[in-house]
Amino acid sequence: MSEDAGFRRYLYPSNDERIAGLKGLDAYSYREAAKRDAFTGGLIRGWEPLYLNEFVGVTSDGTIIPDLYPLEPNGAPAEAMMNAAVAALATLTPLERETLQYSVDAVEWQSWANPEFMQHDTGLRLEFLEPRAREALLGLLDATLSARGAALAKKLMNINGYLGKLTGLDGIMNEFSYNMAIYGTPSLTEPWGWQIFGHHLALNCAIVNNQLVISPIFFGAEPDKLEVTDDPALMPRVSRARALMAALTPQQRDTAVLFEEMVDPAMPAGRIHPGDERHLAGAFQDNRVIPYEGLRVTELDSAARESLRALVHEFVDYLPEGPARARQQEIESHFDDTWISWIGGTGPDDVFYIRVQSPVVIFELDHHCGVFLKNSEPAPFHIHTIVRTPNGNDYGRALLRGYESSHE
Repeated sequence: MSEDAGFRRYLYPSNDERIAGLKGLDAYSYREAAKRDAFTGGLIRGWEPLYLNEFVGVTSDGTIIPDLYPLEPNGAPAEAMMNAAVAALATLTPLERETLQYSVDAVEWQSWANPEFMQHDTGLRLEFLEPRAREALLGLLDATLSARGAALAKKLMNINGYLGKLTGLDGIMNEFSYNMAIYGTPSLTEPWGWQIFGHHLALNCAIVNNQLVISPIFFGAEPDKLEVTDDPALMPRVSRARALMAALTPQQRDTAVLFEEMVDPAMPAGRIHPGDERHLAGAFQDNRVIPYEGLRVTELDSAARESLRALVHEFVDYLPEGPARARQQEIESHFDDTWISWIGGTGPDDVFYIRVQSPVVIFELDHHCGVFLKNSEPAPFHIHTIVRTPNGNDYGRALLRGYESSHE
């Protein structure tokens, strides 16, 4: 069997206890069942102390670097975003509108998560809305993201629905098993934003002073493609990461590779998280200290830097043209303070983890074990990717604080 459809080898039998015990549950009944399950309950208890803490931001050493994020318009699609939000609000009942909307600086921004079980019922659950209202809210994706970004987000939602049908668990995994919320009042001049999150997808979109920030972001897929003829949803990121490693000298690769195995005996205790695996900047990690590791970009020659630029471009292409160009420039301006770290093999078919980290960005890509597929080792068809904006600008918070200071 080809690798393209290889995930089907790992489908659970329909009567397996991993699947059978979950059939018939919906988002709310599964939410309670997940708390009682040994594995998911352990994840929830581990994350609970991190829920809704006062926001500081991810740092490399515990200290926020100031003045990284000036209030400079970047060509955000402000009018399209506002019009889409206003149109969506018009389709909702008064109670739905009240449930959907929060203040622009609400702590609920930080309630997003990427597992299939719902930890926080923030905003409105799309699957339980009238189709007209659901489609109007999803119009925010088209209004805010690039065409490629919106298509990717919808593809990941579709893959989630397909996996739900394939496993008979479409009550807890379907195309619309996602929460959406709006923060602030949609406006051309005042700060506001919106959020969607659920299994393998999370977007936190803020617009401040006509500057668009989308962070944190989670794009993931299990599996990465459904049929042999499909284009893998996240393979371009995988390919760019491999190309970057191939552009390094052997000595540079040795420096970048922290551990040669995905689960390596040399790893310190706790380096592998039961849910996040090798990821460090996932859900509820808003204030985590993540030290720089691996290879500093100052060591790269011009060809390797071009490979890094291509990887950055792949990771920011969810943004529309103006914000994408500004974000690329922002990241490249800090290349001399950027580090590349890797876990796993560097061969053309090896699974791996990569992190690119600087004062203004963290990209992570990790191959994972099965959750609703039974592969016990990381596989090329289960991928998680994360984008963070460290030093205080996740959720556009640094910009919001600057805006509020300038308008006192």
